[in-house]
Amino acid sequence: YPRDWKNATIEQFIEAVDSYIRWYNEKRIKISLGSLSPIEYRVSLGLAA
Repeated sequence: YPRDWKNATIEQFIEAVDSYIRWYNEKRIKISLGSLSPIEYRVSLGLAA
């Protein structure tokens, strides 16, 4: 994730990390999870609402 963080505020950094974590858990498709995102997979198992 190439980015120069020297001029970023702590709020900008936190927002970028939060955005990445949300993408990682909610949007990223995993073939090993049946082409579902991690959240979709947990919902399909009844482990998340």
